[in-house]
Amino acid sequence: MSIAPAAAAVTDADLTARYYDLDEHDHPEGGSTMLGFWIYLMSDLLIFAMLFATFGVLGANYAAGPGPRDLFDLPLVALNTSMLLFSSITYGFAMLAMQKGVVRQTQLWLVITGLFGAAFLGIELYEFAHLIHEGATPQRSAFLSAFFTLVGTHGLHVTFGLIWLVVLLVQVEQRGLIPANRRRLMCLSLFWHFLDVVWIGVFTFVYLMGMLR
Repeated sequence: MSIAPAAAAVTDADLTARYYDLDEHDHPEGGSTMLGFWIYLMSDLLIFAMLFATFGVLGANYAAGPGPRDLFDLPLVALNTSMLLFSSITYGFAMLAMQKGVVRQTQLWLVITGLFGAAFLGIELYEFAHLIHEGATPQRSAFLSAFFTLVGTHGLHVTFGLIWLVVLLVQVEQRGLIPANRRRLMCLSLFWHFLDVVWIGVFTFVYLMGMLR
């Protein structure tokens, strides 16, 4: 009678070893950081999706006021778009320099990226100021409310990206391309290219399609 409990205990241990992995696994350093940042980007994508949907619904409600053809300066917007596209390219060069471990070259490309980003914001602020001067304020119509909200939200993200870029430049100067700084540069790279893709959607959906209405 004393053999049965021992056999049962062995059987339970075998089942545990078979169905449960009790060994501790190594986790790559920074893996949770990248996963968390991807989750953040997906949540940000939902925000922009809602803003695009709102503009799609309200974009034709001019309230007897000016429409896209009356307000938009397409060559200026195209120039602004090129600034952001160039900044995405230069950030790619910065990442290539980072992979090679060349600190100064990485910093140089990051500075150029920041200058293109600042030029983008400057042109956007000029456009906003011109529209407001012409009386095309967010309160004028649902179209303008949706326009300022969508484009302004994107511009706010670019502003935060530039602040983040400056902080990373300081950290790279102080500590070099340590693994933590490389992860941060990778996260900012994802964020910056994400904003580039969103702006292409804004340029197409808001400006180009607006001029065709």
